[in-house]
Amino acid sequence: MNLPLFRPEDDPGPSFLGLLGHLGLGPTEFFRGAAGVDPGLSPHATTVVAVRHSEGVIMAGDRRATSGNFISHRSIEKVFPADRHSGVAISGTAGIAMEMVRLFQLQLEHYEKVEGKALSLDGKANQLSQMVRANLPLAMQGLVVVPLFAGYDHRHDTGRLFQYDVTGGRYEERDHAATGSGMLHASTVVKLRYREDMTEDEAVDVVVEALFQAADEDSATGGPDLIRGIYPVVASITAAGFERFDDQRVADRTTALLDTLIGNQIGGHPSS
Repeated sequence: MNLPLFRPEDDPGPSFLGLLGHLGLGPTEFFRGAAGVDPGLSPHATTVVAVRHSEGVIMAGDRRATSGNFISHRSIEKVFPADRHSGVAISGTAGIAMEMVRLFQLQLEHYEKVEGKALSLDGKANQLSQMVRANLPLAMQGLVVVPLFAGYDHRHDTGRLFQYDVTGGRYEERDHAATGSGMLHASTVVKLRYREDMTEDEAVDVVVEALFQAADEDSATGGPDLIRGIYPVVASITAAGFERFDDQRVADRTTALLDTLIGNQIGGHPSS
């Protein structure tokens, strides 16, 4: 490979990214050629949302994974237990995210066996932050993972949730959080519907509607599939622990939402 030559007025300077830009190569194109991998063809998982309520936290995620403009999976799982009293929801490159979750679960279990007690919720959030930070080199190649983390803090008797950025930055959210390609639309619904004194059932209705509206605006987010019986994954984290709701319960809440939306549509159009 011959080194490119530049005239003084075209010198890109000391920036490596500036050099790539001058040659017409973004970071993704450069690493794709080096590694032979197209990040756009790796299955990506979106959208996930978490909402605090009076007893803990509700986490939910749609079931679609996309590879570019293709639907690669229709029923992927995006919400997992981290341990008995915490959970993690994934968005980004699905394979790397799932491997990160499995390693995270193993680390928490190992700590508890060695120390004889569970790691604090802040310690768990910090551990996940380090794992996201360790993925930064791959993130620069387009293989990004940005999770949500939530758990029940027995020291403070409350549910807590954390959001991350691609560099491993950890941010505790007071009320709700969302990430993924449909996060803007999901967050808008949650902001309009959220109340501090919500019950668990009310929080479930909020996240189901948030994911439905996100799917209505974002092609990478999957809506409920009544023909195949595919509905969002919804889980509750309370003092009793992590519980994934059965599909029938989520289907019932989704059906109730659809009935309400259909009723609003009919009621919003005056008869002739």
